[in-house]
Amino acid sequence: MTDLNQEGVRELLSAPNHAVISTINRDGSVHSTVVWIDHVDGVLAVNSATGRRWPANLDRDPRLTVIVTDQQNPYRFAEIRGTAEGTLEGALEHIHALARKYTGAEFTGLTPGAQRKKFVITPERVRYVNQ
Repeated sequence: MTDLNQEGVRELLSAPNHAVISTINRDGSVHSTVVWIDHVDGVLAVNSATGRRWPANLDRDPRLTVIVTDQQNPYRFAEIRGTAEGTLEGALEHIHALARKYTGAEFTGLTPGAQRKKFVITPERVRYVNQ
């Protein structure tokens, strides 16, 4: 079975490839959005401002699917299904680390009073495709 440590999956997660995260809305429909993602020291994580739909969905129902595609070849991707647990602890530092990975600079999108939340993902199934 594929896991996060498979070479192709590690490469996708370590590069600044965007991910699509899909969560479950209150009415049972699926909500998908593009996110930044990282895999550091065995921990897979995403980050958002509180009050947005997908973090609220995960707070209510922790199940999610994440697809990370290679920006140079969208037919090379990893699909990760699992659950996520949110925490405010370290979330601000995490968004700055993600911003450095994706933009090369600190995160500039902080608004006064906004609170960041870091979601650590526990994979239950990982699939890697390289076509």
